[in-house]
Amino acid sequence: MPKRILQGVVVSDKMDKTVTVKVERRVMHPLYKKFIKRSKKYAAHDEDNKCKVGDEVQIRECRPISKRKTWEVISEAG
Repeated sequence: MPKRILQGVVVSDKMDKTVTVKVERRVMHPLYKKFIKRSKKYAAHDEDNKCKVGDEVQIRECRPISKRKTWEVISEAG
């Protein structure tokens, strides 16, 4: 099964080898049929501490690295 890849913005880089990435998606409201932005934050593994706050990054599913961290940064998109 292929691993999921998501794109988002780094909102925190205060941890060692970990960044928090905010991923936004658009969903349609079931009644009003209007698109709404929904967001979720993921803890992602950043081995070299390269990512800074505001960077656009792509993250990919990986094996569990810690209790909350099951994603890894694969590229900086911006």
